[in-house]
Amino acid sequence: MSVDAATVRRIAHLARIAVSDAEVPHLQGELNAMLAFVEQLSEVDVEGVEPMTSVMPMAMKKRPDVVDDGDIADDIVRNAPATEQHFFLVPKVVE
Repeated sequence: MSVDAATVRRIAHLARIAVSDAEVPHLQGELNAMLAFVEQLSEVDVEGVEPMTSVMPMAMKKRPDVVDDGDIADDIVRNAPATEQHFFLVPKVVE
């Protein structure tokens, strides 16, 4: 895949980057080099390679998925101007 000068200007416009006409050929070369590298990566055989979450193999720490109010409802609403049964009371804004 090759990027032309018009595509470089469009990418710069979408990225909100000011690019002068003198910079376009250099950026065109840079983008073409990046795309060539990506195309080269697509040739690598990754069959049988598992995805990694880290460079070092490790098990993720997990906690039980339990619904809990934290036993701090009173602390949470303590500074609220108006509450009712551990809920914040707010003025009605829709009629």
